[in-house]
Amino acid sequence: MPNSSSISEFLLLPLADTRQLQLLHFWLLLGIYLAALLGNGLISTAVACDRRLHTPMYFFLLNLALLDLGCISTTLPKAMANALWDTRAISYAGCAAQLFFFLFFITAEYFLLTIMSYDRYVAICKPLHYGTLMDSRACATMAAAAWGAGVFYSLLHTASTFSLPLCQGNVDNQFFCEIPQFLKLSCSGFFLRELVLIIFSASLLFGCFVFIVVSYVQIFLAVLRMPSEQGRHKAFSTCLPHLAVVSLFLSSAFFAHLKPPFISYPLLDLTVALLYSVVPPTLNPIIYSMRYREIKHAVSKVLQYALFQLQ
Repeated sequence: MPNSSSISEFLLLPLADTRQLQLLHFWLLLGIYLAALLGNGLISTAVACDRRLHTPMYFFLLNLALLDLGCISTTLPKAMANALWDTRAISYAGCAAQLFFFLFFITAEYFLLTIMSYDRYVAICKPLHYGTLMDSRACATMAAAAWGAGVFYSLLHTASTFSLPLCQGNVDNQFFCEIPQFLKLSCSGFFLRELVLIIFSASLLFGCFVFIVVSYVQIFLAVLRMPSEQGRHKAFSTCLPHLAVVSLFLSSAFFAHLKPPFISYPLLDLTVALLYSVVPPTLNPIIYSMRYREIKHAVSKVLQYALFQLQ
């Protein structure tokens, strides 16, 4: 019976059974990865270089783009390498590092999304106090708190997960290292501590979701009282996509981590993991940034400058 001290590597879920499908998945993941890198990279560069975008909303968008880059770079490169080289192995240390960084980026991003909902609430519902409540110091403090909370959460869960004795082998039925799969590999009766930690964390994340919903309810009520139809349309167009992405992320993450053990199918687990680990970092640049005229203009200037330098 293997245990954690004798395991030197884990075997991840293969994306396909045949070589042709493996290569197809490699090119598909490569396209998604490059699209996410391009979108988030352009936004980061545009916000950092354009002084007109040095406002709280775009400061948080910059942080979101950086977290998205880190999140998708934690999972996809290893999955692409395994598909390309027809292997499933990841080292014990590599799996621990992947779990730590994935939890760090995904948790920090979620707390940042909560902060962004508060930013929109203050901007729409308390516009006269916006400059005071969302000054540069307050924004930097909130962003640092999101990143710090991600580090603390990740350290806590990674240490707890990798302290579990493993009795069910080393086959991880997911394309990256995640906590639910380790609970399946752990010895019976030893994962209660991590399970309690997951339930506590889920309650905290659900509290953030309630905060987001309440904030947007207040925003919608304020928007409906606006006399300008154009103002109402602009506010709704920025609020609804945000709620859609948060709802998708939370529902899939909750299902992946809290669903009963008997509901376990490799294809279902893979689909849910892709929804909350790959889709948001890829779509966020479009949903949160490309809809704003200022971002479009700044990104076009970055592209024009890049093309000019290539000539």
